[in-house]
Amino acid sequence: MKEWFLIIDQVPLKGSLNMAVDEFLLNSLGDEPQTYLRFYQWERPTVSLGYSQPVSRVVNIEHCHSHGIDLVRRMTGGKLVVHHQEVTYSICSSDIEIFTSTLHGSYRLVSQALMRGLEKMGLKPRLAENSPFFYVRSTMPCFSYPAPNEIEIEGKKIVGSAQKRVGRKFLQHGSIPLQHDEKLLCEVSLFTEKNDGPRMSSLSEALGRKIDFRWTVGLLVAGISEFFGVSFIAKSFNQREMDLILRIQAEKYEDENWTLASGKAPIK
Repeated sequence: MKEWFLIIDQVPLKGSLNMAVDEFLLNSLGDEPQTYLRFYQWERPTVSLGYSQPVSRVVNIEHCHSHGIDLVRRMTGGKLVVHHQEVTYSICSSDIEIFTSTLHGSYRLVSQALMRGLEKMGLKPRLAENSPFFYVRSTMPCFSYPAPNEIEIEGKKIVGSAQKRVGRKFLQHGSIPLQHDEKLLCEVSLFTEKNDGPRMSSLSEALGRKIDFRWTVGLLVAGISEFFGVSFIAKSFNQREMDLILRIQAEKYEDENWTLASGKAPIK
């Protein structure tokens, strides 16, 4: 049985720090097969942008600034996400024996593992087959439609994910709403066209009761362990690792040249 490192951040963190931790984990992968699984939260509502999204077309910056909503840019692709009252997961791995060497293959496997955890909650998730062509090329938020191999319940998207690959290594992270705030999403997004009804859900809505971070993570961990046939070793960061994480946070994710541009600013 393979062993993965498991990180569960019980205390919500600033958006820039969350992104720095995920990037550090990806960077720390060596040549040997290794995998990190992380679950985390956000200390305040935060908008995250995909790597190449133009700020001026997708997010209402003035509203974010005036209402205390943070803004970060991910190193992964995808579309605008509002992180609030959710469980966020990330998987970083260099193990192509488990995950294959392709984005499509590893993305599907991660979704299937998450589905096993959702099934343990009593839900009936399924993988989406495709997205409308107009959604792929639009500035619509991430949860407007499911992308292929993303997870939906009763036709509504319930997990939004994005992946970054560097050779045989990859980072995939994603948002799993405990509750969703459609009003907040509409306020921060510049996309104003009406659609034919909500296409996103939350775990509390799907289950018909309010649930919390700890309960949700426990079942997701169990489902992922069962699906991949792995066990977990608890991981915490030593001072050297924290210093490197804080450097990435300060020099990249809190730098407006990275956040407000199109994802081109390098780590110094």
